Amino acid sequence: MPNIAIATSELDLLRCFPVLLELRPHLVEAEFVAQVRRQAQHGFRIGYLSEEDAVKAVAGFRLTESLFAGPFLYVDDLITTESARSKGYGEALFGWLVDYARAHGCRSIELDSGVQRFAAHRFYLRQRMAIAAHHFSLPLTQR
Repeated sequence: MPNIAIATSELDLLRCFPVLLELRPHLVEAEFVAQVRRQAQHGFRIGYLSEEDAVKAVAGFRLTESLFAGPFLYVDDLITTESARSKGYGEALFGWLVDYARAHGCRSIELDSGVQRFAAHRFYLRQRMAIAAHHFSLPLTQR
């Protein structure tokens, strides 16, 4: 039976790294724990689903609040390792996020997803999420 927990130790975080690397290939393992610890100062957490001591799915998320949405849970990252897809792990982890958000007084779950991630979009729509906005970005270069 799968176990879902929040990664708190360095070992937990490093166990999640290979799964997150599938979604975020720019990450560097030697810098990963320090980066997560920095982001944790602003509420970032990593939840993960493991089965038989192997991490199958990972979610980077934070509890936050805005004027337009009130309190909400924002999902930065949600990935099931390729070898474990279509086995219900992503759905189980997403359900855990929903329960976590409700338990912490959130009104919604929000996330952005790259326009090219069609399989992810199908997954989010199956979870009853709506496409509610367009995300705009302006890269800032060093001068």
